[in-house]
Amino acid sequence: MEFFKYTKTFNFMGKSKLAIYLSITVVILSYLLLLTKGLNYGVDFAGGTIVQVKYDKVAPIDEMREKLKSNELFKDSSITEFGSVNEVVIRMKTTTSDVKIDIGDVTREALKGTGNFEIRRVDIVGPKVGSELKEKGIMSLLLAIVGILVYVAFRFEWRFAVASIVALVHDVSIALGAISLVGLDVNLDVLAALLTILGYSLNDTIIVFDRIREGVVKAKNLDLTDIINESVTRTLARTTLTSLTTFFVVFTLFMFGGEIIHPFAFTLLVGVIVGTYSSIFVASPILLKFGFDVKGYHEKLAQKAKREAEKNRMRQQFESGTI
Repeated sequence: MEFFKYTKTFNFMGKSKLAIYLSITVVILSYLLLLTKGLNYGVDFAGGTIVQVKYDKVAPIDEMREKLKSNELFKDSSITEFGSVNEVVIRMKTTTSDVKIDIGDVTREALKGTGNFEIRRVDIVGPKVGSELKEKGIMSLLLAIVGILVYVAFRFEWRFAVASIVALVHDVSIALGAISLVGLDVNLDVLAALLTILGYSLNDTIIVFDRIREGVVKAKNLDLTDIINESVTRTLARTTLTSLTTFFVVFTLFMFGGEIIHPFAFTLLVGVIVGTYSSIFVASPILLKFGFDVKGYHEKLAQKAKREAEKNRMRQQFESGTI
């Protein structure tokens, strides 16, 4: 499906300086948010207990707080609405070490007299397990980035690899800044969304880099700026179609998927937008700044073709018995 006719090559690199300044500003703001406000780690990473309660009427949050004060287990707990006015989540930073104690039954007893309700979910994660999950989550992100660096360097060239990694760090940094800004709970779902952003952004960047490499091989014009502009223009239809369809699916999840999937969908929404932008206005300009030598690449390809031809000639001579 073709949305754009390539009668005109768009000057994307002409706007690259402005785009780089914009990216640097947003990334710096994201890091400032992370340093000042920080991330709100959920039960998965910080440890604690979550109890989800649903009433058949508007949840009496003030009355619930008064009832829970009488139980030491719920000390310093917080109660917030969860998707609707008749459903709430009770968050506690503590856990009970007694396996005989059922938190659901304790909550049910503590809230007796506040109305008709049901305990829909009880999640308990110990602080040690939460710390291990956080460490492994950070490690998985770092290993994914290192693996991507090795893959792109092997498939393309080190300049392409560094440019793609900078774009990926850019995307994850802005996604984390957005998470900190809106105060989402960082849990395993958000980690899965961040890893998905890495894959989505890399796929988009690889498509652009493939077309740039193809343009470098075929181009008679040795100006890398013109090659990148033409290559990005030729991927515009595919990028638009892929990004819009992905965006609408994730937006639907964000709007109608419920509170459980809300952090995952929000993180992906930010990632789809930023990942599409970075493939064009971050990865490509960085490749240009590195000064990729088109003429030298042509000579390298010519030498490789010459060596292959020599190998084929020697093989044919060996097979015919003339060597």
